[in-house]
Amino acid sequence: MSILTDELLASFESSIDTFENSDTLPAEIYTSEEFLDFERRALFDHEWLCVGLASEIPRPGDWFTKTVNGEPVIVVRGKDGEVRALSAVCQHRAMQVCEGAGNDTKFTCPYHHWSYGLDGHLLGAPAMERTRDFDKSDWGLPRLRLEIWNGFVFVNFDEEAEQLAPTLSRYAPYLEHYDLENSICPGTFTLEGLPWNWKVMFENFNDGYHANRLHKYVQDFCPSDKSAFPVPWDDASNVIFREAGYVHIDAGFNPTHKALLPVYPQLTEEERWRSTFALIPPTLCVGTAPDQAFFFIVRPITAGTIDIEVGYLFHPTAVDHPLFDQLLEASDAGVQVFIRQDQDATTKVQAGLSSRFAPRGRYSWQEESHVQFNRWLFGRYSRWWPKG
Repeated sequence: MSILTDELLASFESSIDTFENSDTLPAEIYTSEEFLDFERRALFDHEWLCVGLASEIPRPGDWFTKTVNGEPVIVVRGKDGEVRALSAVCQHRAMQVCEGAGNDTKFTCPYHHWSYGLDGHLLGAPAMERTRDFDKSDWGLPRLRLEIWNGFVFVNFDEEAEQLAPTLSRYAPYLEHYDLENSICPGTFTLEGLPWNWKVMFENFNDGYHANRLHKYVQDFCPSDKSAFPVPWDDASNVIFREAGYVHIDAGFNPTHKALLPVYPQLTEEERWRSTFALIPPTLCVGTAPDQAFFFIVRPITAGTIDIEVGYLFHPTAVDHPLFDQLLEASDAGVQVFIRQDQDATTKVQAGLSSRFAPRGRYSWQEESHVQFNRWLFGRYSRWWPKG
């Protein structure tokens, strides 16, 4: 029997009131493979999905591939400098034309050597001259919609989806002095097969309630009671975020509790007294600190398993510091403490969500962003909920 009942949809209503009155979401939507399949259709087929950074492909001909909601996708910078997203599926026999990353003038399928330009059009198809009504212009690689926002590359399978950037305007002022598009990412690392649902990941990332509880001592510089939600929720928004205030200026997520790398020079004093944590569902978590930005790109594998690509962004002058590599290593070591603590907590949350005693809990004022996330989810669930 399907869990996608009218009763389940109606039950979400109690999770989208004010935080004072709302319940947490039903446990089964974190554990059901059927529900994840529904989310793939309702969310991942229609929302903007982050696939990486434009800075990964700085030169014409640079490309990388990612699996996006089950689809192999090429992100490539063309000879004209434009970044495009193409299906990696050869339009002859469906083999993937390339994998990984590289720099090329064209893509050639290894199977039968159909070749495609960097814009996806078919350049060559050997021995097809006897095939009736075969026109190369009809057989290019399918193209996906693409937007670049603050250096992050997003793709969308829905040709009718509204533009992304206007829906992120609530958060835009918080990034104005970071110039993320021109920031430096030293590289990313991927954590594979993490045993929790993608929504558990999003909720944990934007959860100020646990900040100096789960992270006692290591995050005392950024206590839970300095969480703030200054910008009212807007149902047209695609970003959920909070401020996380410090007890001193220029704090950092490491054992010194201080920023280790050069602070972004354009930050105001107010901005140097806080971090921000933002969700751009269903794939990107991004945050800021005075000396860096950090991001997690989340890819659901099963209802209870995700992969996460993690990266940091720094002001270009930071990499000129003579001890940049050592400071980066120390900064990352501090973040790894948080990651290990969060991994332990989210693993146990996911296990608890399978329990017969899993609750529809209540929210603290420090969890207001969770209710905003619930509203974002409910708006899309209800739009695509099966009829009857």
